[in-house]
Amino acid sequence: MPNNEILICGAGIAGPALAYWLRKGGFTVTVVERAPAPRPGGQTVDLRGAGRTVIERMGLMDRARAESVDQRGLALVNTAGRITARLPADSFGGEGIVSEIEILRGDLARLLYEATLPDTEYLFDDTITEIDQNADAVTVTFEKAAPRRFTLVVGADGPHSVVRALAFGPERDFVHPIDLYTAWFTATDDLELDGWYLMHNAPGGLVASARPGRLPGEIKAGLSFRSTPLAYDRRDVAAQQELVGRRFAHAGWETARLLRAMRTASDFFFDSMGQVRLDSWSRGRVALLGDAGYCATSLTGLGTSLALVGAYVLAGELAAAEGDHRVAFRRYDTVLRPYVSQAQQLPPGGAAGYAPSGRIGIRLRDLSMRSMTHWPMRNLLAAQFAKAGGIALPEYSVPVVPDGQVSALARRVATASRASGQAAVGDGVPAGERSRARKA
Repeated sequence: MPNNEILICGAGIAGPALAYWLRKGGFTVTVVERAPAPRPGGQTVDLRGAGRTVIERMGLMDRARAESVDQRGLALVNTAGRITARLPADSFGGEGIVSEIEILRGDLARLLYEATLPDTEYLFDDTITEIDQNADAVTVTFEKAAPRRFTLVVGADGPHSVVRALAFGPERDFVHPIDLYTAWFTATDDLELDGWYLMHNAPGGLVASARPGRLPGEIKAGLSFRSTPLAYDRRDVAAQQELVGRRFAHAGWETARLLRAMRTASDFFFDSMGQVRLDSWSRGRVALLGDAGYCATSLTGLGTSLALVGAYVLAGELAAAEGDHRVAFRRYDTVLRPYVSQAQQLPPGGAAGYAPSGRIGIRLRDLSMRSMTHWPMRNLLAAQFAKAGGIALPEYSVPVVPDGQVSALARRVATASRASGQAAVGDGVPAGERSRARKA
């Protein structure tokens, strides 16, 4: 029988953030991650609003600022490379499209991972294949490690969540496409950015972008396009690159150079964009966090804030409930759902506003960008950007657990968990329910 052990699936941003706060509350935490090690690099993510507050409460803001990417702002460019509109990073108080603090996803994930050491157990190069819940615990079968029992399981494993598929149902029931596909990768080229995040729109709903990385000569590139749902193999990188190459063959600007860089990039990533929506983020002793439960898409700029705030609230409610996961999960939903609902509202125009189909739409997008700092557009955009801070973060009182010791709270967690056993059977999951991984 596990004591107060919680398993987190996913070692990106949400998972380690949750592990950090759970350890503060006296829980024993294991994190399983498909990758063989913390994933480096990646694109930049925003630290804004309540997400920034969570990082400050973790004492990591100075390190995050030290590793942030220096960007002057967002600039739209035409086929000839001439800037047609720009929005500096200090617009809207540093909370605009490009925020004051932008950090590579891998760098933020590493900071969070290091903050959980040495108290957190990590199982890298592994994943969950089966979840079996009963009144007392969750038995988890791994692809490589031996089966183990945990008090709770949290899926923090992204929009294609394995935990969600096992405990809640197939992806098609919860992921709502916005008909936009994106490829991200790192390029090392002499493309002159002058510190700007450059974005080029081309007819056909195409968007090519290049922004500074943290290292000299490093460019973070993106190639996005609008499309109705496409059938593609998520494991076939060569086929994905061929698909992107065909779409951008005649897109103009610097896309030919970006396509050449794409074909040799070691970190190429391609995926559809979609929002994840569930009526409940928990089922029995399993809960969802971050993109696994409420992905908002990168168009909102709020995915990182949702992950950080969600982790803080979930851990805080579990500690406050002293192990009664039913109370904690209900409170997690009550506190967080208004913030999530607001964050999932796409910017004006949605995918069509980001990737206009025709030349008229592209010119209107340029005009819109030039108008963003002026009335009335400024007021509309200010409301959109203010969503990042649209939650009053609770002040959770949790003890700091000395290394190697189990707090009195932890003992209460185990006791409360056992005491709530019979009631947990009726918590939406029959005793002994078993979910197996589906072969891709």
